[in-house]
Amino acid sequence: MDKVLKFQEENKQRFLDELFELLKIPSISADSAYFKDLLHCADTIAENFKQSGLDKVQVCKTNGNPVVYGEKIVSSSLPTVLIYGHYDVQPADPLDLWYSDPFKPVIKKTNIHPEGAIFARGSADDKGQWFMHVKALESLIKTDSLPCNVKVIIEGEEEVGSVNLEEFLKANIKKLSCDIILISDTHIFSNKVPTVTTGLRGLSYVEVMVEGPNRDLHSGLYGGAVPNPINILSKMIASLIDENGKITIKGFYDNVVELSKKDREEINKLPFDEESFKKSIGLRGTEGEAGYNSFERTSIRPTLDVNGIWGGYIGEGSKTVIPSKAYAKISMRLVPNQNSNEITRLFTEYFISIAPESVKVTVTPHHGGNGYVLPTSDPGYIAAKKAMEKTFETETLPYRTGGSIPIVTLFEEILGAKSVLMGFGLDSDAIHSPNEHYGLFNFYKGIETIPYFLQYYVESKKS
Repeated sequence: MDKVLKFQEENKQRFLDELFELLKIPSISADSAYFKDLLHCADTIAENFKQSGLDKVQVCKTNGNPVVYGEKIVSSSLPTVLIYGHYDVQPADPLDLWYSDPFKPVIKKTNIHPEGAIFARGSADDKGQWFMHVKALESLIKTDSLPCNVKVIIEGEEEVGSVNLEEFLKANIKKLSCDIILISDTHIFSNKVPTVTTGLRGLSYVEVMVEGPNRDLHSGLYGGAVPNPINILSKMIASLIDENGKITIKGFYDNVVELSKKDREEINKLPFDEESFKKSIGLRGTEGEAGYNSFERTSIRPTLDVNGIWGGYIGEGSKTVIPSKAYAKISMRLVPNQNSNEITRLFTEYFISIAPESVKVTVTPHHGGNGYVLPTSDPGYIAAKKAMEKTFETETLPYRTGGSIPIVTLFEEILGAKSVLMGFGLDSDAIHSPNEHYGLFNFYKGIETIPYFLQYYVESKKS
């Protein structure tokens, strides 16, 4: 491994410069105005794949944004690791809250990252994280040290639900066949307490509309006699969670598996600090489901949150109207065993049932996915733990996080392989928010660690 590490050290600045070029591309999948940028980003990735030594590089068309593919096959007798990432990013709005242009990456020092962090949209989610894999592979390939076969797919629709990935996987099962899947789209507990993610929550995401009168009405002439969609929607949303923080949708908890006392003790070994948690996001207090601490609420329990709500007049000054319609976007984070489609159905039926007869309610499902658990006895987890402990030089713990990566269960269903979630970001990296950033320490630590994972995984398959 010495020559691999030497190659990495000699090329550190080039690796960073190449990442900066990717971060400059506004590959926003939620807005069709950026479609050409997405295509440009895919082409740029393909060229980097080739330069890094991958073979059979392709920009594969889908019904949406393309998937970039590359591989390096060493021997049919060796195991194959499939690496996944996504090049699309979240919209950068609100722009006025960014310290600098979100698509002009800069390095700034922070209290958490005294050596500097890369500030740019996509730096942590997910360009900076999957790019670590490409550079780790380059350091192995160009030093003739690659211990196994590797395949890499980087898609462009993860931030909008990976709507075309299932079709792509089914059409390319043979091409993508592998023993295990390696993903860096998660975070570690801290730079001093490295972790491997063993659990993800699922997701059900819907949009609701409450419709009252056939047009906006004068609030003086009609107020008090007609239904106000915003008032009604607010009451309906407020009724979805009771005074104990429990979700009131009938059947919502039917398939939720309660963790044993032993399992809860195990996950609480991580040094979560409630005061630091509140301080990091500017809160005086926390809230949530009774009987669970904040760490458990954000990892092993399901949730319901309003992500956006609008209707009526929101411009400057006043306009006294009763709006015709009111809208909200609602996400539900699910735990393993909860089925996303079933939860969406239960929500739809329940939300319509609690609406007064004076309004019409429409629920439009968006995207979703099921939760995921990786057993700590899995060879992939063991190899990841060993690799992290090698480079961080301290114990690595299992970690259940609150985020969702719906494609993980999709991979297992279609390709029949488990996914190892070996991310290197931090939960303070402000992903999906203004001033997203990714520590230089984390970026380079990932490049250093990934070759060890491949080595230890191969060794585990031989034993």
